[in-house]
Amino acid sequence: MDLTYTEEEQDFRARLRAWLAKVLPELPARPSPDDWPGRRAYDLGWQRRLYEAGYAGLHWPVDAGGRGATPTQHLIFLEETERAGAPYVGANFVGLLHAGPTIAAEGTAAQRARWLPPVLRGDEVWCQGFSEPDAGSDLASLRTRAVRDGDDYVISGSKIWTSHAEVADWCELLVRTDPDAPKHRGITWLAMPMDAPGVTVRPLRTLAGSTEFAEMFLDDVRVPVADRVGAENDGWRVTMVTLSFERGTAFVGEVVACRRTLGELARTAKANGRWDDPVLRRRLGRLYGEFGALWRLTQWNVSEAERSAGGVPGIGGSVFKLAYSHARQELYDTAAEVLGAQSLSLEEEWTLDRLSSLSYTIAAGTSQIQRNIVAERILGLPKGR
Repeated sequence: MDLTYTEEEQDFRARLRAWLAKVLPELPARPSPDDWPGRRAYDLGWQRRLYEAGYAGLHWPVDAGGRGATPTQHLIFLEETERAGAPYVGANFVGLLHAGPTIAAEGTAAQRARWLPPVLRGDEVWCQGFSEPDAGSDLASLRTRAVRDGDDYVISGSKIWTSHAEVADWCELLVRTDPDAPKHRGITWLAMPMDAPGVTVRPLRTLAGSTEFAEMFLDDVRVPVADRVGAENDGWRVTMVTLSFERGTAFVGEVVACRRTLGELARTAKANGRWDDPVLRRRLGRLYGEFGALWRLTQWNVSEAERSAGGVPGIGGSVFKLAYSHARQELYDTAAEVLGAQSLSLEEEWTLDRLSSLSYTIAAGTSQIQRNIVAERILGLPKGR
């Protein structure tokens, strides 16, 4: 892979820097972490600015409404927006990074035309209805039922850890349409409107006090068959496309953020005297090397994804997700060492990030699942019995 920048790419970086320098001071104040309607409005306002400036959907193909940027331009965008302190995708990360790319790869022309432009314009928010209370890490054991009734599916069941459900317009929903089929073969991927009768959302409060997750209860919810992405009972294959985006490219901006945090940790350690500890210095140095390697793997994954049919990331996403999850946890454990007693305060941003990092070895597929994928699909080891 050629890691040098062309003249066109350098010009892209310069124009993006100039735009960020102009627009960021004009943004309103960030809303309170507990103000989810306010956070939705703030995040979608930023998405609208990106759309109007031509920076929305850089990583999406042109025929899905994206900009058709090169992989390198996509990475430059992530670097520059993170370094400038620009807002993250926030409340619509499912729409922009999971559901949208899945629909772009697997949806019909009519489905693309209906759902993708509102995501890119910042008009609609999506949430993810995959996990269930009794399924644990075995997503394929989900029990939420969908029974065909004419042109609709009638859905009953429950979901948990549904990201941003309380402010979402749509949900990427996994349901079981054939209870008699082997568990991986009776699943269907649906797009469900969150205002449909029978949908009940109950926010869940995290260790940090935030409510970005929710329980979701579905009581005879009707979803049109036309809102099915992929064929009936082919939802597991479609889900693997979604999870490929979630593991392979959805975290790329966060790697840049972690590298920036490392620099801030080093400066803080020098200021408060913790830098004198040689063990801490070695730990910071090792993390610097690890995140540098993760960024190179990110570059490779993004490049491979954007060269593939449909832009779907490959199996390397599981390698990245496994390594990144643990590196992120160690990063914020190290932040606690640098902060000392301050790390017990929920007023510290790094404390909140540390609490959040605990979920990364579970979210988007547990580390145990990722190890199985790497062992079986990359190393060719036999499946366990």
